[in-house]
Amino acid sequence: MLARLAHTVARHRRAIIVVWVVLTLFGGFAAGQVSKRWYQSFSIPGKSAYEANQRTLKAFGSGVRPPNVVVFHTSGDATKSNAIKQAMQRAADTMPGARTSSYFSTGSLIYVSRDRHTAFEEVYPPGLAKFDTKSGADRMRAAAAAGLPAGTTVQVTGHDPLEEASTHGGGGGPSVLLEAVIGGLGALVILLFVFGTLPAVLMPIAVAIASILNTFTLVWALTYITNVSIIVQFLIALVGLGVAIDYALLMIFRFRDELREGEDVETALVETMTHAGRSVIVSGSTVAVGLLSLIVIPLPFIRSIGIGGMLIPTVSVITAITLLPALLATLGTRINSVRVLPKRLVDRGHPEDGAWGRWARFVLRRPWPVAIAGLAIVGVLVGLGTQLNPNESQLKNFPGNGTAIAGRQMLADAGISPGVMKPFDVLVENGGNAQAVATKLSKIQGMAGAAAPPSWRSGSDSIVEAFPAIDGAAPGIQGIINRANDTLTGTQATLAGVPAVDRDFVHAVYGNFPYVLAFVLVLTLILLARAFRSIVLPIKAALLNLVSLAAAFGIVVFIFQEGHGSSLWNITATQAITAWIPLMIFAFLYGLSMDYEVFMLSRMREAYDETGSTNRAIELGLARTGKLVTSAALILMFAFLVLSSSPGFEIKEFAIGLAAGIIFDATVIRALLVPALMRLLGDANWWMPHWTRRALFIPSREPSPEPAIDKA
Repeated sequence: MLARLAHTVARHRRAIIVVWVVLTLFGGFAAGQVSKRWYQSFSIPGKSAYEANQRTLKAFGSGVRPPNVVVFHTSGDATKSNAIKQAMQRAADTMPGARTSSYFSTGSLIYVSRDRHTAFEEVYPPGLAKFDTKSGADRMRAAAAAGLPAGTTVQVTGHDPLEEASTHGGGGGPSVLLEAVIGGLGALVILLFVFGTLPAVLMPIAVAIASILNTFTLVWALTYITNVSIIVQFLIALVGLGVAIDYALLMIFRFRDELREGEDVETALVETMTHAGRSVIVSGSTVAVGLLSLIVIPLPFIRSIGIGGMLIPTVSVITAITLLPALLATLGTRINSVRVLPKRLVDRGHPEDGAWGRWARFVLRRPWPVAIAGLAIVGVLVGLGTQLNPNESQLKNFPGNGTAIAGRQMLADAGISPGVMKPFDVLVENGGNAQAVATKLSKIQGMAGAAAPPSWRSGSDSIVEAFPAIDGAAPGIQGIINRANDTLTGTQATLAGVPAVDRDFVHAVYGNFPYVLAFVLVLTLILLARAFRSIVLPIKAALLNLVSLAAAFGIVVFIFQEGHGSSLWNITATQAITAWIPLMIFAFLYGLSMDYEVFMLSRMREAYDETGSTNRAIELGLARTGKLVTSAALILMFAFLVLSSSPGFEIKEFAIGLAAGIIFDATVIRALLVPALMRLLGDANWWMPHWTRRALFIPSREPSPEPAIDKA
């Protein structure tokens, strides 16, 4: 089928190129239109705390966003300061529709430090929480500070102000478009050293541009069917850049090899499509499966990332097997013209005689030492990966500067619980007794106090505010939530607030993670078993991919959770990795790293079919794909390093996790463990019982290679 497609593309190459140019230009227009339609909300349908927050929002106009905390410090008794009372009113006035609480509105001392020199006000912003929603902390502080007497200071802190401080403290970052441009320029430099000729260098960039912009067209259409998370735009730009260039590299490498062997252009194109094109389809399928697995998670915004993200490899594959062959057919042998690097610096063919061939032969001679070295490195990182704490970082670990950081310090210096920055909101419905609920909550172990502000009433509903004695992301918070829920059982009250919703999010994600893992493993094992005509190779590939992922988690833990080197990104040790990051790293890294496995094993399978020698297959496969895999990994790594320059420590964790995971996989896993383990397994690599052939619809009439005598 791919051979027929190659002939068809060669005959109609000009028409195909024109169609792609038109579609790509329209994709540029679509990219601008979809920017107005991104889904910017996190929802957790069916979860008690989330649903209570939504009912609070409906009844009171606020409740889904954490409060700004306006902190005052004075040398006298803050509870007797009329100036502070008036300043609190001015702060609240900067946010019309906000719901507020303080000592002055409740008479409760839980809003004041023990020495009464520090007091704070909770200001709950109205409306929905969106990615681009601003906290208004600076404006609020300026209003509160105006007219304060000498000796009284004010700062505004809280979850959202602290997140903004961590986002903007590093001076901002490039836009999605600029990140893609920078990533493309980095890819261009790497491609110069890979190919050395201008047409071969520019072609992958052209394929990437077409893939990215046409994916935006499909996502724009998708937004009229379902919500699509704003996160998808980053993934289209950078993952699209990476995988599209990966597939173009594989195709161009093979095309040039065929030309070098003396084939005419159309024959070279047919061979390229038959072998490299098949690998591209298998690779794209595994990436798509990794992303599609996100639909198992019962969270709409994550499901939208899975569906939208799946379009990235799908479009990249279609581009690689239609537009790219049309360009190759048009250029023909001119792909090796316009040399931009000296010939001695670029590939001259017969890679088995070069560095990768020598390395392959070394691994074949010394499989045990190579395997042990690889496993030792992996073991250390996997051990670190088991320490992963998927949770929101405690607010004390948010980096940055400004009023939010100063306010956080004021609370800590006054001995006020960090829980006031992420309080519980308890929705009391159907005329329930809010004051009785507040009294019960105050007695719970781990609760600093609770109050029922008189103004927090709407019809038969009211709200109780409760402050945990620890941060809403601290290890002991689950116990406090459990005790609060037990206390509220049988009442008209439901526990809500950011800490409870965060716990619901973690449970929704990781409670369903085994299903995600099963979904990915089953589908990829089926795909790879059909592709490699082996049961052993797919199982080995899946296990090594999981090991590679655990090692990538270990790198993230070492750098960010434990803080070894995080200062390079102006971040201190976070003690936790934001809950959605490990899930996203899994979904993307599993598929992307499987690309390299498919590239290598496809070439090894082809060599084994030709020679019947496992050792020769390992040598030729590693030699002929080593440069391809490392070049592709460097391009992807650079794309994600560019993403790490984005503002916000969470994006930095995500980007560095992917960048480190990609390069680790391409080196330690693919260059050490894969060839060493295959050498140790020998002919068992190709084992496939007849019943699995029938089950997977693999023709049994395929001729088996004559066994060769392998030399150790």
